[in-house]
Amino acid sequence: MRVIVALLLLILSGLTAMAEPLPREKLALFIRAPFSLGEALNDDGVYSLLNSGGIEAGYVFETKPLAPLPGFSGAPINMLVVLDLEGRFLDVQLIEHNEPIFVSGLGQAPFHKYFEQYGGLSISDSIVVGTPYGDAASGSQLVYLDGVTKATASVRIAHESVMGAALAVAREKMQGLATAPPAYPDPNYDEALTWDDLVDQGIATHKTLSNAEVDALFAGTLWEDDDPEAQDYPDEPFLDLWIVDIGPKSIARAALSDDSFDELQRFMEISDNDEPILLIETARHGLVSDEFVRNTAPDWISAEQDGLPVALRDADLLVELADGMPDGTAMILRTDRRLGFDPSREWVLKVLAVREHGMFQPEIGSVTMDVPHVTPARFFQRPVQIKPAPPWLEALRNRQNDMIVLGVLLTVLVGILSLRMNALAAQPMFTPLRLTILAVVVGFVGWWGQGQLSIVTVLGTLRTALDGGSYAFLLYDPFSLLIWAVSIAGLVAWGRGLFCGWLCPFGALQEFAHHIGKALRIPQIEPSRAWDQRLKWLKYIVLGGLIVTVFVAPDQVDKAAEVEPFKTAITTFFIREWYYVAYAVFWLLLGMVLFKGFCRYVCPLGAFLAIGGLLRGRDWIDRRAECGSPCQLCRVKCKYGAIKKTGQIQYDECFQCLDCVAIHDDKQRCVPLIVAARRQARKVAAE
Repeated sequence: MRVIVALLLLILSGLTAMAEPLPREKLALFIRAPFSLGEALNDDGVYSLLNSGGIEAGYVFETKPLAPLPGFSGAPINMLVVLDLEGRFLDVQLIEHNEPIFVSGLGQAPFHKYFEQYGGLSISDSIVVGTPYGDAASGSQLVYLDGVTKATASVRIAHESVMGAALAVAREKMQGLATAPPAYPDPNYDEALTWDDLVDQGIATHKTLSNAEVDALFAGTLWEDDDPEAQDYPDEPFLDLWIVDIGPKSIARAALSDDSFDELQRFMEISDNDEPILLIETARHGLVSDEFVRNTAPDWISAEQDGLPVALRDADLLVELADGMPDGTAMILRTDRRLGFDPSREWVLKVLAVREHGMFQPEIGSVTMDVPHVTPARFFQRPVQIKPAPPWLEALRNRQNDMIVLGVLLTVLVGILSLRMNALAAQPMFTPLRLTILAVVVGFVGWWGQGQLSIVTVLGTLRTALDGGSYAFLLYDPFSLLIWAVSIAGLVAWGRGLFCGWLCPFGALQEFAHHIGKALRIPQIEPSRAWDQRLKWLKYIVLGGLIVTVFVAPDQVDKAAEVEPFKTAITTFFIREWYYVAYAVFWLLLGMVLFKGFCRYVCPLGAFLAIGGLLRGRDWIDRRAECGSPCQLCRVKCKYGAIKKTGQIQYDECFQCLDCVAIHDDKQRCVPLIVAARRQARKVAAE
């Protein structure tokens, strides 16, 4: 068996999943009117979004090529994301996935409906999946998306893919789109300032360039001799520019008249994301050309910050300066802080000097004059951003109470089985006590906590390992992860018995079915020893088939994994298509006459745990020399057929029911103990 599994892994190790973007014609089908798909912008499947007039309005892309986080099937969830030019979500649609809970459990509708919540949100928002917790409940900056009951882990993976892909596009295409709240003028900061104070403290930046200095910038070009005034008056100023950020009220009050200050405050109440910049030019340049149209971007003025362009636009405000201000051309420009501009850090105003060469069809040439500016940080404040907790921590917080109860349950159970197992098995009410524990497992671990482990997780983890992907998807379901951790640790101590015998909800249902069958006195079916051993190999064949399927035909793995009835019986409470329900009910009805037939012969997860049981470090069931010869009582009583004729325990088939442990210590049932007691009695009588 180990050789077969090793060969399968060797064959499959070369198979990888390629995250190729959809062809353009298929992607275009997802775009909703009045928008249409534009041209490809890179090789990762990012396209421009066009409005009804054919003008670029945003970006279209898939998440799979940009953020291929594996889901629980091992394959990424692929979504279509449409962003506008300011980083707002216009649309998010589900394209393709293999998440088992949706494919053949809850259905597709809840997953599609979940993505409708993104519309209108921004990638600058702190978006989390779940419900408010603790201090976050009062943090207005956190935006909560409703998850999908029983599928929150899959939804978290999808959300991380959406945000990861969107931020990747923003960094490359949106020229510095802010992904954190920008600094903004502190409305509570007040400082008495005059124009002289602005100049002395460097709050107002002053830049002058003479005609000769500008002429030198054109030296060696076609336009070097095209400004006679520069040659006639080389020392006269060409540019005499003042730059003042008048977003802070203290600065605006020092630079503007009372009427202009009041008008600016009204403007900022309406455009609260805009930062107003005052420019004053007293020399020849004049700031804008004769063709400039108010309320548009200035043709001779631009700006940069951190090497990225900053969009400037005329604020269309009449400017009346305070007394004592320089006399010249004044205008107020505005820029949107949400588009990456941070007014508290240095930025550069870029001013063009333009010349013409020729008379009838002149050639236009220009040089750029850079003017750095920074406003002291004391005038601004930055909102304290409530950062979303890591997804695994949000998942843990959302299930905090369940995790505490589960932790206590597992601690008590493992403690008893480790330290007091024989005493537990010796209790006269052991069977009712065991059934009580199994009822808690079905009700709390299974139906309430959705902690039914599945082979799907194993296959997804294996595929992730071979693809070199991330295991983060495991952290999104901490409840199941804790059960996995305890079950895997239990492999070392007991083999598969801890999970299969005590923690599997569907296994517990089968055990209840067995007791119901006995109570109804239904004749039991028990295969012969030879057929029992043959049938137990079937689960390894099923496991091998699933491993091959998940790599060779990943789109079919969710269907193939339906060999497990766990999703129907536990995850969806039998609320599914009739054929899935009939399949799960079949195994439970069969369990009334064939003791835990699915667990013993078909369960691929049981096969995986049986293989993992090779890690077991000890034989934890006590045996005597007489076990097997002459005594066969434990073997006969073992309903799992896990004891050989020799009395040796087959730990890869042992479900830790403790029946043989109870017999081993029972002086009324253990044949060697009964024989020893009789010998001792005869000896005492003889003496």
